[in-house]
Amino acid sequence: MFDVKKVSIELAGKTLTLETGRIARQADAAVLATYGETVVLCAVTAAKSVKEGQDFFPLTVHYQEKYSAAGRIPGGFFKRERGATEKETLVSRLIDRPIRPLFPEGFYNEINVIAQVLSFDGESEPDIVAMIAASAALTLSGVPFMGPIGAARVGYKDGEYQLNPSLEEVKTGELDLVVAATGNAVMMVESEAKELSEEVMLGAVLFAHEASKKIANAIIDLAEKAAKDPWDIAKGDNLDDLKKKLKKLIGKDITAAYKLTDKSARSNALNEARAKAKASFTAEGLDAQTVMAGIKLTKKLEAEIVRGAILKDGKRIDGRTTTQIRPIEAMVGFLPRTHGSALFTRGETQSICTTTLGTKDAEQMIDGLTGLHYENFMLHYNFPPYSVGEVGRFGAPGRREVGHGKLAWRALHPVLPSKDEFPYTIRVLSDITESNGSSSMATVCGGSLSMMDAGVPLKRPVSGIAMGLILEGKDFAVLSDILGDEDHLGDMDFKVAGTEVGITTMQMDIKIAGITREIFEAALTQAKEGRAHILGEMSKALSSTRTELSAHAPRIETLQIDKSKIREVIGTGGKVIREIVAETGAKVDIDDEGLIKISSSDPAQIEAARKWILGITQEAEVGKIYDGKVVNIVDFGAFVNFMGGKDGLVHVSEMKNERVEKPTDVVSEGQDVKVKVLEIDPRGKVRLSMRVVDQETGAELEDTRPAREPREPRGDRGPRRDGGGDRGPRREGGEGRGDRGRGPRRDGGDRGPRRERSEGGNDDGPAPGGLPDFLTQD
Repeated sequence: MFDVKKVSIELAGKTLTLETGRIARQADAAVLATYGETVVLCAVTAAKSVKEGQDFFPLTVHYQEKYSAAGRIPGGFFKRERGATEKETLVSRLIDRPIRPLFPEGFYNEINVIAQVLSFDGESEPDIVAMIAASAALTLSGVPFMGPIGAARVGYKDGEYQLNPSLEEVKTGELDLVVAATGNAVMMVESEAKELSEEVMLGAVLFAHEASKKIANAIIDLAEKAAKDPWDIAKGDNLDDLKKKLKKLIGKDITAAYKLTDKSARSNALNEARAKAKASFTAEGLDAQTVMAGIKLTKKLEAEIVRGAILKDGKRIDGRTTTQIRPIEAMVGFLPRTHGSALFTRGETQSICTTTLGTKDAEQMIDGLTGLHYENFMLHYNFPPYSVGEVGRFGAPGRREVGHGKLAWRALHPVLPSKDEFPYTIRVLSDITESNGSSSMATVCGGSLSMMDAGVPLKRPVSGIAMGLILEGKDFAVLSDILGDEDHLGDMDFKVAGTEVGITTMQMDIKIAGITREIFEAALTQAKEGRAHILGEMSKALSSTRTELSAHAPRIETLQIDKSKIREVIGTGGKVIREIVAETGAKVDIDDEGLIKISSSDPAQIEAARKWILGITQEAEVGKIYDGKVVNIVDFGAFVNFMGGKDGLVHVSEMKNERVEKPTDVVSEGQDVKVKVLEIDPRGKVRLSMRVVDQETGAELEDTRPAREPREPRGDRGPRRDGGGDRGPRREGGEGRGDRGRGPRRDGGDRGPRRERSEGGNDDGPAPGGLPDFLTQD
């Protein structure tokens, strides 16, 4: 019934299997990819015709994680998978970026790529498996895909590269790098690193490329068994004559426009040239399809002019050399009420970055295949339409904003302090107010400065730069700090961020079929120089983290207690901890290991809560002086609460050095006093003294009261009544009692002789006659 085809290869100790022909047979192609016990299904469908008026390539990639894959039920009210999560959006972009450049120019059929995680083994991220499955499905589908690509993840620990490391290995290692590549060249790089050198990063990319080649060959093997016939793609019309005509009409206008260094002026000049061409074509009576083709040729003409000028003269659109960085201005403390803020401007790209510090309850809850976890560092990137002088959609973040924000997050995350060092939740917000190239790297620079302004103790400042590439045959030029137009008209967008020590993130997207090692090395070297220059400009605004937090930021103090004391701090049903929060005004969080975080914007509230908790958890020390409060007064003294939850007795004799008639002559309920611990008995009762402590200063006073005379020994009190010692013989039975005389009964009768116990009777119950012994008489 099923014509199943499959191939398998070994990767990093696990088997990768690609299967087709069993599932989703109505799609143009579907591949079930299995790696270990992680299974991803990817289905590809393509429209057989182009929509009328379509002038762009409508490729859409959807990646979805099924909670059932990990044996989990989704949280929330609806209990089903809903809209794409941040991770699903990021992986969708990860798949899209390397496959999009591998479709031929002019192919405008709509394509859907849908990858769904069906099983997850909890060890390896399924994103790599999804990329491989998507590449395989596109290769089998017959659409004009110039692949296949392979994909691999690389870790780095103890000087060794790790292929497809587990989640735990990535967490404890120094690198998390993802590469997608064809058999000949690298197509895409995404990474987060702990300040690694350029040499280590380049080595990791090449290491991943070797694994990608092996995967690409396996996909080719599967295609030889199961690929559909390739589509017949209609050859485009020869537009050489139209292109020559266009160049003659507006070539000089475009050249003049690209000599304008101001972006707005340049955009206006280019729009005028395009309008001139469109009006000329319309006046000649050309059909709408030809007019549209002519407008698209304008973009090609622009690219030829710009790229030629850079390769020939080394001069860029704004007059810079290939290695020159645009002017930089950085400010901190830009906003008065935020916890930290920075305004970072590089040429015509600008970002306002703010940092907000919060407590543990502000952490972001993330629910996914690996379970529920909490994130204490967030970075959100916003790109309003006014930043590029346009009108357009404004609202919830799109895929691009999510992707740019995550790139900046990866750049800054490796230099953050640990939770133990800095127990705050950190949110960085980047609002792009101007954009002309590399706003994500402006976010890295501004975010670093704003966190330093907020007092976040970063290991080192981080700067970022975007590199471009112009490649014509064997001639190439690597461009530092690219403009928006250089990104659109160039062949590569290569972003690198890091500290003076090393790289923290690296992202590369290309529009051609890969780049060589020579180009990669040149870009890394040039990026290192650019990052160093930007760090120098940033240090003019702020060279190190502020030592004091903003007056508007909450303060957090940590306190470690014994785990056995957690129950006492929380109290029955949370009674004690609620009382601490209500009375002091501070927030108190306690974890299962006994780590307590006390937070408030008022240091006095933190200190009050800290003392209260210490009073509950610490043991009183004999001879130590404490602050206390009178909580109850009795005839023989006063009970004083000290160390938060402990009470002790100040006897009336310990209130003053002179005689005190009544405790109320010295203290009143609610009065603050200073006491010294004199004694703690085996039952935990505490005896306190006020008289040996200066009630004003808390200093210990010399005890001037004469010591009590010792009590006489009990043995000198005379003979014992039981005959022991000097007290005479103990009486036996009734003998001796008669000497005391029992006397007449109160009712006038004679008491008679003393009764003897009945046989079998006892003192605890009735005698055999049915009455208790004491009710029977002889």
